Amino acid sequence: MTELSPPEADAKASPGKADGRAVKTNATIYDIAKLAGVNPSTVSRALSKPGRVSVKTRTLIEDAAAELDYQANPFAKALPTGKTSTVGLIVADIANPTFFGTIRGAESTAADQDYSVILAESAESPKKELSAAKRMMASVDGLILASPRMDDDHIRQLAGEKPVIVVNRNVEGITCVVPDVDKGLGEAVRHLAGHGHRKITFVAGPEASWMSSRRWLAVQQACEWSRIEPLKVQSQTPTIKGGRAIARTIVSSGASAVIAYNDLLAIGLMQELQAAAYVVPDQISIVGFDDIFGADFTTPGLTTVRAPMETCGVEAAGLLLKALKGHGDVPSTRYIDTELVIRGSTGKLLA
Repeated sequence: MTELSPPEADAKASPGKADGRAVKTNATIYDIAKLAGVNPSTVSRALSKPGRVSVKTRTLIEDAAAELDYQANPFAKALPTGKTSTVGLIVADIANPTFFGTIRGAESTAADQDYSVILAESAESPKKELSAAKRMMASVDGLILASPRMDDDHIRQLAGEKPVIVVNRNVEGITCVVPDVDKGLGEAVRHLAGHGHRKITFVAGPEASWMSSRRWLAVQQACEWSRIEPLKVQSQTPTIKGGRAIARTIVSSGASAVIAYNDLLAIGLMQELQAAAYVVPDQISIVGFDDIFGADFTTPGLTTVRAPMETCGVEAAGLLLKALKGHGDVPSTRYIDTELVIRGSTGKLLA
């Protein structure tokens, strides 16, 4: 008979080990029942409906679960209840820093109420966005759409299946959380007017973006009040590359100031103009939108309209969780104030 060495004996004796190393496995309700000295059915009741067992038994089971580092599987829990304690969040572009605050705010709010967040992006495509939303609907309790590109009818169809909250867009019949662009952009136009600028170009974002159209309207209204001529040019993409590509068009427009759809466009525009020996702000002033992380890293620092997207994420997740618990309000729009942050990229026209 062959004698086993200690490591081999260990591996033979315990299926939870391989090559002498322990393999951690997830605890089950059967492990908890064995440790607590109760039936598995009692464990199931204590974890899903605590009020159906005595305080003494519940405490015993909770202590055993904590000792075993038991983690409930939300999809297993969903089988009898239909609830996963999970919400979906779809953003237009996961690489765009604009959405970082929305993601952080939604995730922290969900976690505070023991919900998880599943994240996806549409890559600025209405078709991809709708496809991602339909896939998510099968495994989440509700959905947050941040700057959605799909049309209103599709959003309302999704909301007919499960609760949906929209961020950064207004959709009739849906609860929405929207930055109030009128305030911040009004401040931006008055700031430029105060420095003597009489012609402003607005660099628009994606054509499918509701918010881009809304910001253009706000710029037009503010310019009318300040007796400034507004122009509009369309960017290729709402990115730094897109900002660089639009620089020649901006110069040929004859405008002495620019308000960009977002900070990425503004930063790309500034980079290209400076590379061509234009001086910001002496020859042209530039204003961004969002106040993303890094907006003050440019030289000069970027003047921008701050949109509190983390607050929007917190508000959206809170409204969604209220709806999931049956306490949702009548669909309406919650407006969050924006404000102008003045840095060095705007000033008096000197040349």
